[in-house]
Amino acid sequence: MSQPHTGLFTIQTMYSQINVLVKNNLRAILRDRVLHAVLGVALVMILLVPSLSSFSMRQVQELSITLSLSATSLILLVVTLLLGSSSVWRDIERRYTASILTLPLSRGAFLFSKFVSIALFLILCTIVLGLGSALVISLASDSYPSDLPIHWGNICLALVGDVLKYLILASLAILFSTVSTSFYLPFFGTVAIYFCGSASQEVFEYVSGQFGQELSPAIVKSITAVYYCLPNLSAFDFQIQAVYGLTVPVAGLLLSALYALVYIGILLGLAIYAFGRRELP
Repeated sequence: MSQPHTGLFTIQTMYSQINVLVKNNLRAILRDRVLHAVLGVALVMILLVPSLSSFSMRQVQELSITLSLSATSLILLVVTLLLGSSSVWRDIERRYTASILTLPLSRGAFLFSKFVSIALFLILCTIVLGLGSALVISLASDSYPSDLPIHWGNICLALVGDVLKYLILASLAILFSTVSTSFYLPFFGTVAIYFCGSASQEVFEYVSGQFGQELSPAIVKSITAVYYCLPNLSAFDFQIQAVYGLTVPVAGLLLSALYALVYIGILLGLAIYAFGRRELP
């Protein structure tokens, strides 16, 4: 009779531990001066959008949406790389893990709290940058009206796609941090996978077409295997739909979200497994 109560107590204890760790991690992130500088640059970039978009005499509104979404995506990439690559590595270097893991706290809860805090900060940054983007897009469209209406739903969808994409990258960076003893592997490894994952769909379609018939079957199978292993980051790119108000299939949207959740779950599971077997100083 005591087993269900013991299991419930364990879940509640883990939840409270993760909650405390997430709050502490968020305080540390919000005090990071490097991130303050990055976000300051981001706001300056967004404020320059109306001036830059005015150089396009015919598509001012479309260009303002493109520049705003591109600036937001770039800043989220920088924030993801900095936080994902340094969060676990920094705690190990400062011997913070040596003290906190002596408490009745599992390594899985410690690692999961890192990811949750990064995810919450990315969502917060997306909301702030999204509001700034909405302001400059409205200013640009009022100055130079366009024949196309602004599809705010598609713009929000593009921002959500960016969040899902960078959550995958954050989980990758955390996975690399659990097996690396330096900052360089998580950072540059995540950058490499970002570029490969962004181009994997185009490479796969190119190989699957007429060009693939000229290659040996072994090469085509190898490229296909790499394609399925790498994250398909192009599946979360809805910028064209946001700019021109194109219809987004609901089935494709749900499939992309499910793909992100499954991929993140697998990466975090591998990260927790690797971190649990690692010998910490």
